[in-house]
This record gives sequence, C-alpha cells and structure tokens, in this order.
Amino acid sequence: MGDTDGAAWESPYPFASHIGMDLTSWTRDFARIELPIVPHIGNRHGIPHGGVHASLLDTCMGYAGCFTGDPEARRYCLTLNLSVNYIGRPEGARLIAEGRRTGGGAKTFFAEGRLVDELGTLVASSTGVFRYVSAPQGETTPVA
Repeated sequence: MGDTDGAAWESPYPFASHIGMDLTSWTRDFARIELPIVPHIGNRHGIPHGGVHASLLDTCMGYAGCFTGDPEARRYCLTLNLSVNYIGRPEGARLIAEGRRTGGGAKTFFAEGRLVDELGTLVASSTGVFRYVSAPQGETTPVA
C-alpha cells in the first residue's frame, strides 16, 4: 500500500470524536487534522482554547510518525515532549493542523506541526518527541 492516504482507515478516538477532530490526510511522515471552530471549544474570550490547539498539534504529529501504509498493521505512540508556540488568532471558521515527522529511529521520533485556519492565518506551531509503544490489547504492531 505504501504512501496511499490512510485517513479513511482510522476512526476517531473518543476525545477526538468528542471535540470534532477529523483526520483528513495521513501518509508517510505526514498527517492533517481539521476541526470546525464551534462554541464548545472556546475559551472565555470566545476563541478556541489553547488546549485545543495543543491537542490538534499533538495528535497530527503523533499520527505523522505512526503511518505504516497498511490498515491491518497499526503503529502507536505516546508523547514524550510537546512544545507549542501560540502565534495568532484564527480569523476563519476551521482549524487545520499539519504534522510532519522530521526524524528519529526505531523507538522514538521527532515531529513539527503548524496550525492555521482555512484562510491561511498562522495560529500556532509546535515540535514534539514521541515514543513508539505496543498496541492496545487485541491488536498487533508492525515489525519496525
């Protein structure tokens, strides 16, 4: 399967589903997640909460490092470090997070992320360090 877009393979996990995340693209070393800007993700100022920004960036970077090209051989990771730079306020109606795996090895990987709105307004940037982990019980992980 190689570099086929795997976004359709993955159902949202409970938190992602709860806030409305949508994995719209997933290929080797890349993932895109989108989220409509709706009232329930807002803070006291009526803009998306910074934790929403961090969640989108963390999730897309993690997915970027876990693509295997095979929906039957899923890979999982945990975040070891996440750094988010809050840059601006969204002007549009949708947040778009893109993550790219930038390096790493058999046990850990590094990634960068950018969060924009659909108008191209830069909202936040991030870096992260992630560790590959075993699959949840009942699933198998691919051989690295």
